[in-house]
Amino acid sequence: MSHVWPYLPARAVNITSLVEFDRLAAEALVSHHAHGKGWRVHRVDLRERDTVLKSLDLSEALFIDCQFSGQGQQIVQATGGLCMSSGAQLPFETGARGLYTAEELYSGIWTQTYQQVPDAKIYAYSQQHAAANADSDHSALARTLHDHHIGQALVSQVYEGTFKDTPIIGVMGGHAMNRGTTQYAQALELGRMITRAGYAVATGGGPGAMEAANAGAWLADYGADDIATALQMLAEAPDAIHQRTGWARTALMVKERFPSHRQSLGVPTWFYGHEPPNLFATQIAKFFTNSIREAILLEQSNGGLVVLPGAAGTVQEIFQDACENYYATGARVVPMVLIGKDYWSRDLPAWPLLQALAKERVMEQKIALVDTAEEALAFIQSMETLRRRTRPAKED
Repeated sequence: MSHVWPYLPARAVNITSLVEFDRLAAEALVSHHAHGKGWRVHRVDLRERDTVLKSLDLSEALFIDCQFSGQGQQIVQATGGLCMSSGAQLPFETGARGLYTAEELYSGIWTQTYQQVPDAKIYAYSQQHAAANADSDHSALARTLHDHHIGQALVSQVYEGTFKDTPIIGVMGGHAMNRGTTQYAQALELGRMITRAGYAVATGGGPGAMEAANAGAWLADYGADDIATALQMLAEAPDAIHQRTGWARTALMVKERFPSHRQSLGVPTWFYGHEPPNLFATQIAKFFTNSIREAILLEQSNGGLVVLPGAAGTVQEIFQDACENYYATGARVVPMVLIGKDYWSRDLPAWPLLQALAKERVMEQKIALVDTAEEALAFIQSMETLRRRTRPAKED
């Protein structure tokens, strides 16, 4: 049995010949959605396929060691795809190490494109070796060792390091929230409010709502005019998928203009490697295995969970945490707040199911559905006040 299947993205489609590419491209073009969702194209000669590439949405596609015409790579990148070389050497450490920084993952971004920075090279390597089953035991072991040491480093930061004396609030939400939108500004303000209230922000470490919350933590000490300027700067490159290089450089420009000592946590994954990690999280625990990443992110959110609108991944996080709260007792139940009454009641009705699950359990009093960041933070603070009042004397 293969040891590498957990590292493949959900619904990954591995294409290793031009015949396979042509067949799948033809199917995509006659469907309602002409996209290459989940495509991993390995060592295929695409020099005669510029017209087809222009016709497809390749925003989640990865082309590894492929051949292109003079314009082919630009065509793929313009629609959001990634063109990479897998490389011969292991591009990540397997020994004990600390957490990543954005500067480490994006080293060279000022002079190179995103496809050439360490984060992208690690993603390309992981996908090439997983899909081709090349050197599977060695490659899988290397990734397992990497994730083990990143997990150890994260726990060390939470219990002994940066976040030792600071309760952590996890902020969950979708990656598709673009800069320049009202929703992005609201998510940024949420992260700012959480940080100013004495908590630390933890997110899934990606773009969209996750970046906004980490950016709010970074900008926590700045006033309204500076926040407006930062938002305007970020809006120059709003789309993390189609503008990866400019998106990253713009974030670095904001950080340079508005320096900060504030700390926040990002926990992204190369499982969704087409989503680049955001640059505002100061401590980054990036994993290969998404299940480990999901579990450890929720586990470390000891101060509560705030959930912004999102899609399947966000819903998974809601009920993964709800499962823990369902079986937990007393102070082990962590408060959860969903922001967006209409969204979570009608558009994606997770709230009625969450209510039904929580009925007559300890968690029933620790879930809430609100419309604003202010209400969300107030609810979590009220739960903290209640916990302190009812805490047994022996805990003091």
